Amino acid sequence: MPLLVILLALTAFLRVSAGQTISSSTDLAALYSLRASLSLRARDWPRGADPCSSWTGVACDASGHVISLNLHGLRRTRLGRMNPRFAVDGLNNLSFLTSFNATGFSLPGPIPFSFGRLNPELTVVDLSHASVSGEIPSSLGNLSLLVSLDLSSNLLNGSLPDSLKNLKSLKNLNFGSNLLTGSIKGEFFSSLLKLESVALSRNKFSGLIPGSVFSLPEIKFLDVSYNNFTGNLPDFSVANFSHTGIEVDLSHNLLYGSITAQFSIMSSRFNFVDISNNYFQGSAPFDKNSRHLSIASNCFLNDSSQRSTTECEQFYRERGIPYDGKVNSKSKKTWKYILIAVVCGTALLVFILTSIVLFILKCRVHSAGQEMNVDAVATYTPDGGPAQPSQLSFKSPTTGEVFTYEQLAFATSNFSEDNLIKQGHSGDLYNGVLEDGSPVVVKRIDMNNVRKEDYLVELDLFGRSSHERLISLLGHCLQNENEKFLVYKQMPHRDLSNALYRKAESEDDGLQSLDWITRLKIAIGVAEALCHLHFEFTPPLVHRDIQASSILLDDKFEVRLGSLSYVCAEEGDDHQSVISRLFRFSQTSEQNAPGLPVASCSYDIYCFGKVLLELVTGKLGISASNGASTNDWLEQTLRYIDINKKDLITKIIDPSLIIYEDLLEEVWAMSIIARSCLNPKPSKRPNMKFIRKALENPLKVVREDSNSDSARFGGSSSRRSWNASFFGSWRHSLRDIASGSVPPRNGGEFSSSRRRLPKEIAPEPIGMEYLD
Repeated sequence: MPLLVILLALTAFLRVSAGQTISSSTDLAALYSLRASLSLRARDWPRGADPCSSWTGVACDASGHVISLNLHGLRRTRLGRMNPRFAVDGLNNLSFLTSFNATGFSLPGPIPFSFGRLNPELTVVDLSHASVSGEIPSSLGNLSLLVSLDLSSNLLNGSLPDSLKNLKSLKNLNFGSNLLTGSIKGEFFSSLLKLESVALSRNKFSGLIPGSVFSLPEIKFLDVSYNNFTGNLPDFSVANFSHTGIEVDLSHNLLYGSITAQFSIMSSRFNFVDISNNYFQGSAPFDKNSRHLSIASNCFLNDSSQRSTTECEQFYRERGIPYDGKVNSKSKKTWKYILIAVVCGTALLVFILTSIVLFILKCRVHSAGQEMNVDAVATYTPDGGPAQPSQLSFKSPTTGEVFTYEQLAFATSNFSEDNLIKQGHSGDLYNGVLEDGSPVVVKRIDMNNVRKEDYLVELDLFGRSSHERLISLLGHCLQNENEKFLVYKQMPHRDLSNALYRKAESEDDGLQSLDWITRLKIAIGVAEALCHLHFEFTPPLVHRDIQASSILLDDKFEVRLGSLSYVCAEEGDDHQSVISRLFRFSQTSEQNAPGLPVASCSYDIYCFGKVLLELVTGKLGISASNGASTNDWLEQTLRYIDINKKDLITKIIDPSLIIYEDLLEEVWAMSIIARSCLNPKPSKRPNMKFIRKALENPLKVVREDSNSDSARFGGSSSRRSWNASFFGSWRHSLRDIASGSVPPRNGGEFSSSRRRLPKEIAPEPIGMEYLD
């Protein structure tokens, strides 16, 4: 017993000597104040435990005083997330604090004036990506020992306070990606001689770039890009850099004039310099082909990457500045040849088009009677109802509410990484909450990385269709030239790739799988969405991106089809123009230009078949891949889908599914439908209306039909409805459809008593060539 007491005493002594136990009651009270005001979770800051040793992000010195707080990665309680605030008054009582890091931790609201009254020995303040708004308080100038100040990626506005000139120990200054405005005085950086890194990019600063920033002796990195700085570059004769390998980014501003000799000499010490997207003129006095230099989109002479002469002349004329935009004789000569080539090419094209039009008109005269019959048939859809003609045209974006950039930045915590859902092919998706509390998903589209018409396709589609099976578009923000934003209603269950297996309410239960009824419901919902695109528009619209991540699910697991940026009109013989047909080469694969899927409804059906197999087998990722491993998996899996052998399907069913006999037949039926969708011949795949009907009545796919056509539909007809052809007498057996093609895999003869499938669903035997 005495030995145990000695050991405990020794442990306590070692903890105190190592600085692992808090010694100041003032510091302890301050931490508990912060714990309450910031609504931190008990798992991160557990009550009753020693903060120095047990609280995440808290560091103490050897004497037991709090010297560092790091909130990065911490989360608020659920109640705290409903009303987060910039409530850090407890920091005022931490008299030994030297570092405060809240990067990525949401602190919405202005920085309080009292923040500048913290411990004067504070050296690090990081509030980046913290949803901070309002103006920068002048009291920050009191923190004279600050070495690093990072307020980037927030919603700060107003101008830079002059008091920041007092931060003479500052080495790193980052105010990038805010809404700061106004000009910066020329001498602003004169006293900040220790600065090594200055980042002011993506704000709204105007006026001249302060010349004092180029006289900082320790500067290594300078970024003032994406602002409205204007005027000539400052005088560099006073530059006194002590480092080489400096990186300078002055791009995307309104700078003009000629590049001075001093700048040319100084740039030789730069590791990288970017002056692109300005209005500099004349000849660049340095090597424009250097990989360390970017000069594109200026007004330099004799360079193909520059702005047009008209754009440059207009810029200089509006400011009353002389513009020297002469082009040398070599360029004039080149333009002459280009003009001749364009004129000749245009004349040849007009001749060809005229000949084609005359030929078409001549053919129409001889086929007028036939066209009348064709038109009469074309006015009916396959189910006998009238068609709804619709042409894909780009209309003005009037769909939904118009949001401002500031609203969306606030909703997504300034597009923080914590809110990033995924980086999609058509834009990055972020979770957000609007000011009224509505949860949304914001798509951030970088116009430099996508086709400019993609977002217009979505807007046009939503403007003409509000089908319940398509994702709900709430609005858009199109005010920025380089970025566009679309705002969607948030789906509680995200997408099928996330919902197929999800965490159970109890952590002990592991992952919970979707039941079969829900999976069948999802399959029918996707089929309804594709029917809407394929049959309610003329020409039909093709989705081109059907996969599990495109199938969004609301709180009741109802399908809302997303990923609509690739939607386009079908490109087929029935919908192409005559000119397109004349220049169309035969294709044997379902691939257009590199990276773009073919625009045919049969391609959507093929992708839908892979989704059905995902629902049956539980194998995630199949619908999103066309790689060799996926092809091998499909090859093996399709061997177990046989219209005559129900039991084979049990070898590929998702083991997490609880299946009874009746449900097993439904799974069997969905597998058969999936196989028919994966037919190697696009023309043999069923259309979406047949597929939807089959999914709505899956047992009819695998059970005998005891009634004849005449009994069910009141007599025979040469033009039976598609319903009759689907649910008819099943006279087309698998053997009939398979005749002349690949033999069945089992190698045996087809039994005369086998079940029969409707012609539109019965799959042909599929071998290694089942992929196009």
